[in-house]
Amino acid sequence: MKRFSIAILTSLWLCTFAAAADNPALLPKSFAGWTQTGQPQTTTNPAQVDSAYPAVLQEYGFADSETASYTRKDGRKLTLKAARFNDATGAYGAFTFYRQPVMSSEEIGTKAAGANNRILFFRSNVLVDANFDRVTAMSAAELRELAGLLPAAKGGADNLPTLPQYLPKQDAVANSAKYILGPQALLVAKSPLTAEQVDFSHDPEVLMQDYSSKSGGLTLTLLAYPTPQIAGERLRALQSAQPANRTFLARRTGPILDIVTGAIGSSEAQALLNSVNYEAEVTWNEATTVSKRDNIGNLIVAVFALIGIILLISVIFGVFFGGIRILAKRMFPDKVFDRPDEMEIIQLHLEEPGER
Repeated sequence: MKRFSIAILTSLWLCTFAAAADNPALLPKSFAGWTQTGQPQTTTNPAQVDSAYPAVLQEYGFADSETASYTRKDGRKLTLKAARFNDATGAYGAFTFYRQPVMSSEEIGTKAAGANNRILFFRSNVLVDANFDRVTAMSAAELRELAGLLPAAKGGADNLPTLPQYLPKQDAVANSAKYILGPQALLVAKSPLTAEQVDFSHDPEVLMQDYSSKSGGLTLTLLAYPTPQIAGERLRALQSAQPANRTFLARRTGPILDIVTGAIGSSEAQALLNSVNYEAEVTWNEATTVSKRDNIGNLIVAVFALIGIILLISVIFGVFFGGIRILAKRMFPDKVFDRPDEMEIIQLHLEEPGER
């Protein structure tokens, strides 16, 4: 029974170690001259990360967060808040949600934007909000080194969404794109469409971007549905519900609906509507290499390692208890073990018939 309990505890320890390896710490202890001070704060509660929009973080697939403070020898201070999502799509969506139009684009990680002492960037499925007490010419380079140390998602979870490639670049308002995966983010982003019009029961991807034109501002909204059939059904529903005085232009291209709102009476609005064209692509998302977790060879090695650990523990406990018995017999002969008054011999008295 003791050996079985030890085996169970050992297995639990190995499982805990494997889980920690799959979810490594978000922020490093030091990078580019910055040293972490104090104990970092970690949480899996989105309300502790953003008390105003916890539901939005959940829509993007929030997993956990870590906040840490750093200092340099010259006295400068830095606060980093890192949030990990289930995949890179969620990190990209959260990046567009928190990015502001006043921010300028930066070359850090996958995408980045900054204003004053704040720089927001993401790499793979990790979003980082960096707040400096004072920005220098080397701040961007320091964060680029940090981006290289962040943990990355594995397999298909590291893939970015393909919908942004359909956004026209001409006359686009910088940093105005918003990638949306749920009704809460749609509401906060002040989308011209309602959640009922989008119908999130079909798991669509929503991408909005503002454009400038001579006739007034325009907003292009792309709705990507799983199939062209669903997109066609949603287009018919939108057109049938539109009032006589049209408030938007809508068109379907493959599984994507492109909808233009704003100054829709202009030729620029019609040109923007027609500028989105879906092209079918075949993407091979299967991993080309087997991860350590899925490798059967590593599983067999781990099993034999566990057996070896259990055997080693059994030998140690066997030697320990056996040694105590031998020591007790030598120091206290016939007093603890093998006492004559407790030793009995069972006799069967087997005799041949007629011997009595």
